[in-house]
Amino acid sequence: MDADTGEEVPNEDIVKGYKVDADTYVEVEKEELENIALDSTRTIEIDEFVPKDDIDQRYAIRPYYLFPDGKVGHDAYAVIRETIRSMDMVAIGRLVLTSREHIIALEPLKNGLMGTLLRYPYEVRSEDDYFDDIQDVKVTKDMLDLAQHIVQQKTADFDPSKFDDRYESALIELINQKRAGTTVKAHGKARPGTNVVDLMTALKQSLKGNSSEATPAKPKRAAKRAAGQKEMLLPISGKKPAAATKKTSARAASKRKAG
Repeated sequence: MDADTGEEVPNEDIVKGYKVDADTYVEVEKEELENIALDSTRTIEIDEFVPKDDIDQRYAIRPYYLFPDGKVGHDAYAVIRETIRSMDMVAIGRLVLTSREHIIALEPLKNGLMGTLLRYPYEVRSEDDYFDDIQDVKVTKDMLDLAQHIVQQKTADFDPSKFDDRYESALIELINQKRAGTTVKAHGKARPGTNVVDLMTALKQSLKGNSSEATPAKPKRAAKRAAGQKEMLLPISGKKPAAATKKTSARAASKRKAG
């Protein structure tokens, strides 16, 4: 929309540009962007090998499953996989996806390789920009002991299956209800949080609520579910772009559903 007139701007009048300052933009033509776009060779060029612990997790974007293509690809794949496995190293390489070059870290995963796309340094903000204003609070021994006791009580092995995507479940329920022509019921909104005035009291209340001596609450009766509630009646799945290492293809380790 035109900021001055409020009228819609035609597509032919919309251009790409880079903002230099408040009133100055450098216009970039579509053809110019196409000229600098990189062509994908569908291969991963390995530049170096680094210890796994050297990679800051803030640089990780998303994981991909990598698999070989052809006999030569299988041989190179197996050599790289077993070498970095035995040396506890990660292979750092480059590949082109969607016309841009990305950094990728390769590591063994069972009988395969997992590649994780990494951010460039300019894409990672410094923590100092956010943490400098945090107050230096003195933590008393009583608070620390009580908090540690709560942590010990709730210590468990990580199991992602314990966690449900409640929004996705509600969305699927909404879609199925609308398809069935039934009334869409609104979910209750979470109550607003309150400021914690006395941290010690809050810790004690948390400990009381998690105590093994507390009377177990009567389990709530599960609400009746409409048939097919756990899955969309018209599921739509998306696919990640593929890439490869010396004839090695990549598939996304995570899946997302269109909604």
